[in-house]
Amino acid sequence: MTKFLLSVHVLAAIIAIGPVTVAASMFPAAIRRAGPGAGRDLAVPRSLHRICRVYAALGIVVPVFGLATANSLGVLGDAWLLTSIALTAAAAAVLVLAVLPRQRRLLATVDGPGAPARLAMFTGLFNILWAVVTVLMIVRPGSTTGA
Repeated sequence: MTKFLLSVHVLAAIIAIGPVTVAASMFPAAIRRAGPGAGRDLAVPRSLHRICRVYAALGIVVPVFGLATANSLGVLGDAWLLTSIALTAAAAAVLVLAVLPRQRRLLATVDGPGAPARLAMFTGLFNILWAVVTVLMIVRPGSTTGA
């Protein structure tokens, strides 16, 4: 059962989180290219925002199956896992509280020349948090379960 849970966890991370990181990273440049004013073409930024929203919702599967996997491995109290859980929560908070609202705001109005740059900063933070979580999942410092 552990192999099944781990497989679903890893596949969900690839299928759900991967598209969010890519689409969120592409959004600031796409909104800049759309240009200011009423005649701007928002088709690409809207699609990227939709990808971020939909896959962010699907991404809840990742921690659910991650916790189930950790429970079956008996590592729920390990420091590397607790750190990963905290960083995952932080990444989710950055996405839900900073990235998605800023994308939505930029689609509705032009917030000024610095707005895409600030969005790119939060998107970079989101991506770095996920990269650190991925490394922790692979390296598992101090783990007695192998690797």
